[in-house]
Amino acid sequence: MAGVYISYPFCAQKCSYCNFASGVFPKSLEPIYQQRLLDELGGTKWDWTPNTLYLGGGTPSLWSLDALGSVLAAVPGGPWPEATMEAAPGSLTSERVAAWRRFGINRVSLGVQSFVEQEIRRTGRKHTAEIVAADVALLRREGIEAINLDLISGLAEQTRTSWEESLDWVLRLEVPHVSVYILEVDEDSRLGQEVLLNGKRYGARDVPSDDLQAEFYERAVERLASSGILRYEISNFSRPGWESLHNLKYWKLEPYLGFGADAHSFDGKWRWANTDAVGEYVAEAKELADVENEKYWVGLRLSEGVECGTRFGVEIERLVGDGLLERAGSRVRLTSRGVLLSNEVFQQFLEV
Repeated sequence: MAGVYISYPFCAQKCSYCNFASGVFPKSLEPIYQQRLLDELGGTKWDWTPNTLYLGGGTPSLWSLDALGSVLAAVPGGPWPEATMEAAPGSLTSERVAAWRRFGINRVSLGVQSFVEQEIRRTGRKHTAEIVAADVALLRREGIEAINLDLISGLAEQTRTSWEESLDWVLRLEVPHVSVYILEVDEDSRLGQEVLLNGKRYGARDVPSDDLQAEFYERAVERLASSGILRYEISNFSRPGWESLHNLKYWKLEPYLGFGADAHSFDGKWRWANTDAVGEYVAEAKELADVENEKYWVGLRLSEGVECGTRFGVEIERLVGDGLLERAGSRVRLTSRGVLLSNEVFQQFLEV
């Protein structure tokens, strides 16, 4: 079965670490974007009924309820077995969550990133650990138990002690799914660009070393596993049966359609993407997908690894010899060291 991703690129503020095509835009753009999104959905030939839906961005939890309801009504298959709303802590209200439930939303991913106030403030975010706890309690009162919390390893001023504090909060809240990302340093975020320029804005000089970030990540793997929250993909951890069905489609090369700015689509053969410019995203370009190639650099993200084919034999043997891949019957998967060097592993399959 296929999935649907819908992008809402509007935010109340642009976080320093964010490298997505989202931001603070004039309010006058929202109704124009809304109509173009409805036009794109309405012009789609649905050859299948989606069984997962994902609302990302941006901050879709800020979407007006009337506008959100009209968009979701244009997607067939509701109520979907899994429908996820990305949400910023502090943006939830009883009215909003109750409406999401009526619209078919049954999973919420909170972009927490940290529970330590000093780290949170350096990102530009305004929530507190107590606000996150209140949001989790609100979701549960409204009948949403499928809750994910995002953490980032590598935020400015993060220390071993503060990382343990964030992990303490995650385990205390007993959510069934956690995502742990290592800070991405690139020119697409203000913090990343400042780090590359050796600047000091946004706490760039207080970002922990790569080795320390890797240590934080491995500590998260250890502590989450000890509480029954197991890694099933490089950045994603869950209790058994609570995995993200929608995100698994990306890593297993199953089809999905994306709508809105910077949304990507894949039908099993062709890939295409909308422009990331709000108001211009209807322009599309397609390219033929190389599925045999792609299964390694998406499928190897999964803890179960991928089934070996006849292609890339030399590359696989070299990576096994280097201790970055290991064999498990007819499959290959990343070793613990390979997880930390996964981008280097994936590059071997992109350059062939």
